[in-house]
Amino acid sequence: MRRTLLASSVIAAALAAAAPAFAQRASLADRVAALEQQAANNQGNVDLLNQVQQLRSEVQALRAQLEEMQQQNEQLKQAGRNQYLDLDGRITRLEGGAATAPASGATTAPARAATPSMPASASTSERAPTVRGDAGRVAQGADERTAYNAAFDVLKAGDYVQSAQQFQQFLTDYPAGTYAPNALYWLGESYYVTQNYDLALQEFQALLSRYPTHDKAPGALLKVGLAQYGLKQMDAAEATLSQVSQRYPGTDAARTADDRLRAIQLSRVR
Repeated sequence: MRRTLLASSVIAAALAAAAPAFAQRASLADRVAALEQQAANNQGNVDLLNQVQQLRSEVQALRAQLEEMQQQNEQLKQAGRNQYLDLDGRITRLEGGAATAPASGATTAPARAATPSMPASASTSERAPTVRGDAGRVAQGADERTAYNAAFDVLKAGDYVQSAQQFQQFLTDYPAGTYAPNALYWLGESYYVTQNYDLALQEFQALLSRYPTHDKAPGALLKVGLAQYGLKQMDAAEATLSQVSQRYPGTDAARTADDRLRAIQLSRVR
């Protein structure tokens, strides 16, 4: 019996001594696990920092590409503006060319020496107006001619609002006059210069409807297309400019329309 009690006491004492060591080993395992977790977190932070740095590098590269594209875009815009001004200059020279020989039975009014001072967006110069009708009728229309010249002088002076009013009054006073086609054209031009494209379109179309064979008709159809372009009616503008070459082949207006049509198509591709 004593031996049994002694053995139990020894076992109990051994277990009591082993308990702190086991607890210590368990505590060390927890600490190791915590340290491993911390190391993993640190590695995750390092990876995250590397990703952030990579993203920063990519953003810098994208910014450089964006700046380069903006510079290229500005160059393209400048090239487009230069081409536009060149085309307008050609229009100016074409419309200011030498007067054509009048048709049989037509009388040409005296040439106007001055050239209208208009902005490059719609430059215009008037040649000696070609009018239709017999010489007797023209001679009797001194008042009409005076009124027309007065309106055109205002146009040349650059007062386009006043010139529009005077051409409107002229057409009211002489709706079927010898100078009516020219007045319609320059009324439309007065509106076009001031970017009243809707009104300009109406006058140019009226000229084409009433006087389709007049020497101002090709230029009027060209300006219809340009007015549509000003109104951002791109499809209509392209169709109208294409008609200029079809209806008036070989004319200066047709060549100018072809140039402007190519410019519009090029801008659409960009």
